[in-house]
Amino acid sequence: MTLLKVENLTLGFDTDEGRITAIDDVSFELEAGEIMGLVGESGSGKSVMAKSLMQLNARNAVYSPTSRITLHDDENGREIDVLSLTKAQDLKVIRGGSISMIFQEPMASFAPAITIGDQMVEQLLLHTSMSKREATDFSIEMLNRVGISDAKHRFKQYAFELSGGMRQRAMIAMALSTRPKLLIADEPTTALDVTIQAQVLDLMKDIVAEFGMAILLITHDLGVIAQTADRVAVMYLGKIVETGSVRQIIRTPQHPYTKGLLNALPDLDDLGAPLTPISGDIPSPLERPSGCVFHTRCSQIIEGRCDVALPEVTDVGAGHGVSCFAVTSSVETSV
Repeated sequence: MTLLKVENLTLGFDTDEGRITAIDDVSFELEAGEIMGLVGESGSGKSVMAKSLMQLNARNAVYSPTSRITLHDDENGREIDVLSLTKAQDLKVIRGGSISMIFQEPMASFAPAITIGDQMVEQLLLHTSMSKREATDFSIEMLNRVGISDAKHRFKQYAFELSGGMRQRAMIAMALSTRPKLLIADEPTTALDVTIQAQVLDLMKDIVAEFGMAILLITHDLGVIAQTADRVAVMYLGKIVETGSVRQIIRTPQHPYTKGLLNALPDLDDLGAPLTPISGDIPSPLERPSGCVFHTRCSQIIEGRCDVALPEVTDVGAGHGVSCFAVTSSVETSV
């Protein structure tokens, strides 16, 4: 069942320098019980796109008239048009209700002067019909379920009293306590050591199996994606340039950008081999390139084409789509 459908999402920010395009004509679908990875360098628009799903971007955000985000509400048998929600009461349906989000840095996400428990209870009182006693018991239960020892004690502590791994687990427990249909995990393993990182990733997979929810996993780490995701979307400068199953993306990447991301990973079979970074830097959104947004850094550029026109999505396999003229030309030649 399709839980989330994003169609032609285009988002800009009005600034003193003019309108900056952060997301450009993005479309994708997310199924219930699926983990979708969203990868790309810093500045690709991953977090901005994720915040759009909950209307959490700044007030100077402007969506194009053709943009549409639809969330399937199976409890009430209706489709929620996310971008049409304007009132605070209506937005509660998606913010912490049907959709929850794990932010990049839990230390900055928890209120420092309020205990972890009080923050968990407050959101349950807002989004559910629980009493304060019921919300307290359920919050402690959720802390237990994400593997936090002595949950009753941790419930009364502040964020700064917890280790990085515990804060991340507490953030996951808080995000899950409202039983959302979609969990957005924005760099959930950043700054965690590899042992805690593995525990958090295993926990997320268990969550999907137990609750049947979908997860949008945002990261720049393809190793995390390989371990966790079912499908992958590769994002560059506000556009999705390649989508496919995790096996397709990792084993048979087609877009030069995806290949560059994979080539930049260390080779465990040859630790002495030099890293191969993608040449150049991601352009500023204020100086967005014409044509294919990646052509300024691409090693397979077709002069007079890539720098002028936008490539359409080419189907190179079952559910494997690529936006690249070099790939299109190769497919046309083989046919």
